[in-house]
Amino acid sequence: MTNALEYNSERSKLIIPEYGRHLQKMVEHTVEIEDDQERNKVANSIIAVMGNMNPHLRDVPDFQHKLWDQLFIISDFKLNVDSPFPKPTREMLAERPEMLEYPENNPKYRFYGNNIKRMIDAAKDYEEGDFKEALVLTIANHMKKSYLNWNRDSVDDEVIFNHLNELSNGKINPKNIDEDLSQASDLVRSGGTKKKYTKNHKKSGRKPSRKRH
Repeated sequence: MTNALEYNSERSKLIIPEYGRHLQKMVEHTVEIEDDQERNKVANSIIAVMGNMNPHLRDVPDFQHKLWDQLFIISDFKLNVDSPFPKPTREMLAERPEMLEYPENNPKYRFYGNNIKRMIDAAKDYEEGDFKEALVLTIANHMKKSYLNWNRDSVDDEVIFNHLNELSNGKINPKNIDEDLSQASDLVRSGGTKKKYTKNHKKSGRKPSRKRH
């Protein structure tokens, strides 16, 4: 006796392929069960089988919600059972998510980054005084470091001050700050200099001295 072969072209489309053909057939069979109690019992058994495929997640409430949603999706939303979670609808799945708002970029001085721009926006509203002066000086040093990371050549403090004034829409005038910005060598230290220094230190056997500023 020869059994009839079942070709994929004759089968129903796998809605969620990772669960396989047999589980989808179980769901299709459950949809046809007329007795409500029996249909609910079989549906819960299918949920248990689906959960066994991910045993470390099957008892997590959010994962349980996902399993029930997938069960209704596999049934093409035809399954009528009591679910512990709100039943999804075809319209809900068809809804497109809202577009994400991307952070505002500053294409003119991209090397400073958005965080420095946010710091400037916050600092420009502070009252004039020692705190604001210290904050502006810190921001300016960060800007100088970012500039040097983008361009290894030295940069004049006047350039940083002008950029800071421009990015604050004229509300910050760093030229009134008496203290100079940090030296470029202190802000950006090359790996090669450090390696060479360590080598000389090993030869001499002396402890390195720290320069005070």
